[in-house]
Amino acid sequence: MLRRLRETGPGLLVPLAWTFAAAAHVEFAGLEAVRIGMVVMDVLLVAFTVLSWRDMREGVLLAWKVVLLVGIGLNALGTVAVFADPVNTTLARAAVAGWMLVPAAAYIYTGENVDRASSVYQVGAALSAVGTGAYLLSPVLSASGPVALLGFALVGLGQTAGILAAVWSY
Repeated sequence: MLRRLRETGPGLLVPLAWTFAAAAHVEFAGLEAVRIGMVVMDVLLVAFTVLSWRDMREGVLLAWKVVLLVGIGLNALGTVAVFADPVNTTLARAAVAGWMLVPAAAYIYTGENVDRASSVYQVGAALSAVGTGAYLLSPVLSASGPVALLGFALVGLGQTAGILAAVWSY
């Protein structure tokens, strides 16, 4: 059962994480909820990485192991940011942008190295890149709230498509 959960769970957790991130960005989720969510994600990332370590030794799975390892660092950075008083928005933005871009690189690699649904991974990477641009540019644009949310939506859509393709193919 644990193996099945590791194989399919990310298909639910990825869209949930981006929905939560967008809700936190517009302050729909309170600071306490964000702090709890970050710690839960830290624990889940470490547990998933440890439990999947032996299965991720080569090929695209090795690339995703690297994403997980970098992601643990990014998530820890985000956790530190939201526990700071006041919240360190610069560190939080860096963590979010990292989570937008690091999987995008792995989606490119995955798309180049698998036969099944390779275009889904490439589109997922492109949506993540465009979404990251929207998110990072949002503070300098007059309508920054909607632009940032557009960024979250594009990244969420792209990364969800990629992880669902992986779950389906695995």
